[in-house]
Amino acid sequence: AEVEESIKRLFTFAAWSDKHDGDIRNVPIRGLALSVNEPIGNIGVFCSDGFPLLGLVSTMAAGLSMGNRMILICSEAAPLIATDFYQILDTSDVPAGVVNILTGAHTDLAKPVSSHMDIESVWCFSSRDISKVVEKSAASNLKRTWVNHGHEKNWKSNEDIQSFLSAATETKTIWIPFGEG
Repeated sequence: AEVEESIKRLFTFAAWSDKHDGDIRNVPIRGLALSVNEPIGNIGVFCSDGFPLLGLVSTMAAGLSMGNRMILICSEAAPLIATDFYQILDTSDVPAGVVNILTGAHTDLAKPVSSHMDIESVWCFSSRDISKVVEKSAASNLKRTWVNHGHEKNWKSNEDIQSFLSAATETKTIWIPFGEG
């Protein structure tokens, strides 16, 4: 069941890759505000133990669909699922270095990943303690974090698609003046 859900999730995020775009808004003063969603860059993810494959695929697909590079710290309970999945990525058209999968204890990897200066965002779907370490360590360079504080996510639901897409992008806004004034 988790494999089928993972395949569906890949197709879901692939379909969203060209739809989570910016917006043009009128502003009270003569002009327009152009908002553009851009990729964050490098995103580190601490995957859940609850659904090791679906959680890994969901976070990876969300980040990739928005143009990011992913560092996935796989589930501690079932790391072999991630290493098997990596073989699929290795034989597909995914460029080298776009998806990196790490195995190991989240307690050992939380601080170095969260404080790494070349990682722009860290998502944590691990335990409450790991969430705290991630938030504390990420503060050293004002890194974006998305943590669950130990609450298990409903990985089978598609309700959080927009949350994933928003967490995988940063919105840049440009004000464009026009008219006489």
